[in-house]
Amino acid sequence: MTFGTLNEWPPDGTGSLITRMRPHLHSDLTIGNLETALGDLPMDKCAPGESDCYQFEAPDYTAKVLKHAGFHAVNVANNHTFDAGPAGEVSTNNALRRAGLLFAGRPGQITYLTRKGIEIALLGFAPWPYDASALDIPAAKALVREARRNAQVVIVMEHLGGEGDDYRNVRPGTEYFLGQDRGNSIAFTHGVIDAGADLVVGSGPHVLRGFQWHRGHLIAYSLGNFCGYYTLGLDEYTSVSAILHVTLNASGQFVAGSIKPIRLVGPGIPQVDHGGTAIRYINSLSRQDFAGNGAVHISAAGKIEPIRAH
Repeated sequence: MTFGTLNEWPPDGTGSLITRMRPHLHSDLTIGNLETALGDLPMDKCAPGESDCYQFEAPDYTAKVLKHAGFHAVNVANNHTFDAGPAGEVSTNNALRRAGLLFAGRPGQITYLTRKGIEIALLGFAPWPYDASALDIPAAKALVREARRNAQVVIVMEHLGGEGDDYRNVRPGTEYFLGQDRGNSIAFTHGVIDAGADLVVGSGPHVLRGFQWHRGHLIAYSLGNFCGYYTLGLDEYTSVSAILHVTLNASGQFVAGSIKPIRLVGPGIPQVDHGGTAIRYINSLSRQDFAGNGAVHISAAGKIEPIRAH
């Protein structure tokens, strides 16, 4: 989720970007990837004239907007929540806390909460030094094991991989983008599930990626873009994304799941895509990348078919 950049925000407020999505965001636990600093601070990520560098910031009231829309927690492990540097990190943390919005993804952080008497742990990881590291897989697994000892359900959010249409496929090995190590998506996701994670939800590539079963647990490698305000290139792939709904039992086992296909229009406003483009994309990519190795299949109605159906 992005909402613009410093002093270049929607004239009707950042909440205007996601108003249409509110009916689809209410659940026992709604999470998202917050890919922006919150506040009104100078940004220092990009040098003057630097190409291929983008920096995002949104007013601190955006945290309350997200809370009102139905979000309970956000992942802050990505390459944009530090766009305003250390001061921006503090400003973001403070805005989220004031809004009562939980967050995960800072180094060493495990966020615990309770829903319907079930203890849940949230963790976020990304390949940047100001985030919980997705590059140090043994350390990530150790953090997940700690979470597993203290919670019944463990959910991992990851921000990995290259960006754009050329990175729709999940490939074995380390991915590099703009000269940066963007992690090994398969090794990381399989590793954290082996360590005790029950669900892995990904972002980062700005496009949909395939879904995979690993040891009976669901991996959504990338859900694409959710919203932006002139911050995203929206083509036939980057404009298509989805809202993922998953039901887990008290032991973290998958019970049911579905996706709500969406498409971003105009400056980056999400709306329901009744044509179901996301379903076709995810099914195709899952077959390409994981055929015979846990490829997920989604029905035309958007239902994730259980692993026993394959």
